[in-house]
Amino acid sequence: MKVDSLRVGLFQGPLTSKGAIASVECNVEAIGAAARTAAASGASILVTPEMSATGYNIGGLVGTRAEPADGPIFDAIAAVAVSTGITIVYGYPELSGSDVYNSVQVVGRNGLSLANYRKTHLFGALDRENFVPGDTLVIGFDLDGIRCGLLICYDVEFPEAVRAHADAGTQWLIVPTGLMAPYEHIAQQLVPARAYESQMFVTYVNRCGSESELTYCGLSCAIDPTGRELARAGAAQELILTDISAAVVTRSRSLNTHLDDRRLDLYPDYRSQREGRR
Repeated sequence: MKVDSLRVGLFQGPLTSKGAIASVECNVEAIGAAARTAAASGASILVTPEMSATGYNIGGLVGTRAEPADGPIFDAIAAVAVSTGITIVYGYPELSGSDVYNSVQVVGRNGLSLANYRKTHLFGALDRENFVPGDTLVIGFDLDGIRCGLLICYDVEFPEAVRAHADAGTQWLIVPTGLMAPYEHIAQQLVPARAYESQMFVTYVNRCGSESELTYCGLSCAIDPTGRELARAGAAQELILTDISAAVVTRSRSLNTHLDDRRLDLYPDYRSQREGRR
């Protein structure tokens, strides 16, 4: 029988400290502990934040900790996925040739990679000084009868990116993030709007604590296609659970017909129109 729903664990952590940068080993250990707790709660997948395996605002350590998609971090996370029987989404700096990407990888419960996405919209100097942008916007995978898609942090702030996923069939959009104060409104207002306007589940999983001068605001959340909040974390390290259902997406899209009612004949080539106004 086809399965079209799953329980999801969202790990707002590991907790970071302004005065110290956790080792990769400590981060992976925290992800492993969260995976065991999530699995014991019936979750099929654990989602962790942007750069969860290495730290995000860690300066020159980004280059030091960067590794290929099949490097030691992958091996360690894959071992956790196999031992817990849960799919894991984790963030890391991906080394490819001489380039480093802000990436998120999905490891299945069999220890194999299901998807790897490179952040396409880089946020300010924090990203641009450490990473090159990815060049593929829509990356997805199937899990328990649900079509899942990946974006990272700043990506979700562009409605075109989320809409591209809707047009590609994404039913659940997974967004690991590193949102800092004073941008709490992104988690509280913009993410629910993205879920509603593109008619999909959106889970936005943030970091917590401080790194150097940044203070992460937490507020990880799960939003359904109607814009309704299903789960919301506070500011501290926390594991929250929610349920994702393909049937809910189908039902919501039948009632809210924004996707079908678009006048694509009026804006088929908005890029050329924009460039013509310059």
